[in-house]
Amino acid sequence: MRHNKAINHLGRQSGHRKAMLANMASSLILHKRINTTVAKAKALKSYVEPLITKSKEDTTHSRRVVFSYLKDKNAVAELFRTIAPKVADRPGGYTRVLHTGFRQGDAAEMALIELVDFNEAALASAPKAAKKTTRRSRAKKAEAPAEAAPEQAPEQAPQAE
Repeated sequence: MRHNKAINHLGRQSGHRKAMLANMASSLILHKRINTTVAKAKALKSYVEPLITKSKEDTTHSRRVVFSYLKDKNAVAELFRTIAPKVADRPGGYTRVLHTGFRQGDAAEMALIELVDFNEAALASAPKAAKKTTRRSRAKKAEAPAEAAPEQAPEQAPQAE
């Protein structure tokens, strides 16, 4: 049984696992999406999301804390300069894991992990400023034609003359 075993050890010693997750997080931050196995993508998601949350507050202390995890100066700079301002209003959920199929050699399940706010294709197809509808809006629709009728009358009056 695996009671109280929260993290996936990924078949590695702790030093190797920490180094691998740091390298994968740096690659994700620099390239905005990476292709890996599903297990590694899920482990990386829980590793990188707290770092992105920490980057919202641009202080020396938060930079040092993030650098202690990433160990890459360029990734830290990219995280605080470009990613943090873009996700400032998002309350979590900065990454997306998309299953892409199985690897040819060993049939490992593969996934694409990406930063949500940097996927141009999804952002372009998303509806912009969709109105929230409620049951009360139906009553407003009934009132709307009555209000629109006086607006049409002045337009028709000059045509009648």
